[in-house]
Amino acid sequence: MRDHPPARLGDRLTYWLSTTHTVTFSLFATAVAFSTYFAMYAFRKPFTVGTFSDEFVLLGRAVSLKALLVISQTLGYAISKFAGIKTIVELPPQRRAVTLLMLIAVSEAALLAFGVLPPVGKIVAIFVNGLPLGMIWGLVFSFLEGRRASDALGAGLSASYILASGAVKSIGRWLMTAGVSESWMPFATGALFLAPIAATTWLLSRMPPPNRTEAALRTERRAMNASDRHGFFLAFAPGLTLITLMAMVLTAFRDVRDNFAREIWDALGFADAPEVFTLSEVPVTVAVLLALGLVVVIRSDRRAFLLQLSLMLGGMAVILLSTLAFDVGALSGAWWMVCVGIGLYVAYVPPGCFLFDRLIGATRFAGTAVFMIFVTDAFGYAASVGVYLYREFFQPQLDWLAFLRVFAYATGLIGCAAFGAALLYFAAKTRRQQT
Repeated sequence: MRDHPPARLGDRLTYWLSTTHTVTFSLFATAVAFSTYFAMYAFRKPFTVGTFSDEFVLLGRAVSLKALLVISQTLGYAISKFAGIKTIVELPPQRRAVTLLMLIAVSEAALLAFGVLPPVGKIVAIFVNGLPLGMIWGLVFSFLEGRRASDALGAGLSASYILASGAVKSIGRWLMTAGVSESWMPFATGALFLAPIAATTWLLSRMPPPNRTEAALRTERRAMNASDRHGFFLAFAPGLTLITLMAMVLTAFRDVRDNFAREIWDALGFADAPEVFTLSEVPVTVAVLLALGLVVVIRSDRRAFLLQLSLMLGGMAVILLSTLAFDVGALSGAWWMVCVGIGLYVAYVPPGCFLFDRLIGATRFAGTAVFMIFVTDAFGYAASVGVYLYREFFQPQLDWLAFLRVFAYATGLIGCAAFGAALLYFAAKTRRQQT
């Protein structure tokens, strides 16, 4: 331990973070990671609040420009996730911050092109916009995993995209109300967040790595080569396959609810209320943080991991029952959107942050949770593209509200079966490994 803090500002901050109380460090890390990922959403989601009503004829079907834009960005995002399985998992820690800022710069440049180009060019531009953004989550979480308070840090980080998705849509809608065209609104929204994300990324880069105590408690985290990744997946293949399957279903369900939120809320009678995008996600965020907060206080990695799977199973039941209540008139449309959001994110959040962190801790497997995060994300966004294409070509007669309602039943039923099976598998698997 050094007797005196270093002279440079960044080094002084790192020194302070390495010596301060765990609670203080956790609050700092949560706030900075939350702010970084919140700002990223300003480069990704605002375009979805536009109508983009132009149509194209593909394979004899009229497909809206809005749907093609969503599909194009999601495809770029999915490719980015598959690329991240290797590039980000193997990235040295000292290169994370500059890589993150370079990816943001590329995405904003694509939004500049989006504002200039005609409809066909916009489809290409939004694809390029999605390509770098898919790697941001793994980069940010890399700063948080393997720590004593990783559960709390991951929950705080996850709250960012629940709130940010609605907030940046509200900002985009207000910009259009102020006279910004829907073509330039995505670039304008991103420009508002360039300075904030640069500042928070610098703060992230000053965080010290997990200390020796944390490495002993949660298993040392290190980059995984191809052999490590292959070995980890094979060791838990049945359970990881079930979780990946549900990541595909949940990502697609979330994207329909999220990317076509304007159409869904308009159909529910909230066409003149841009604030609904933000306000509806506040109770979702609070409920999800309270539910997942149960895991934070559990020291045993095995118990925490199994509790997370149990909560994910419960989230599927919430989606199923709330949709049934909406159909029979026992629940209003607004509260149905809130309830399915709670059930969705209780199940969707853990695989993206602390679920695999706890699995590594429970099994003492030397590696990094970011690997499986990228795997589940990659297959999840690929599934989203498939669902969009299915809707456009096989069920175009269903409006987005009706499509989401049917999708909710399928998600709830499949999810209860898959998470129930995963819970039984991992309960037995981790019990054998600890005996």
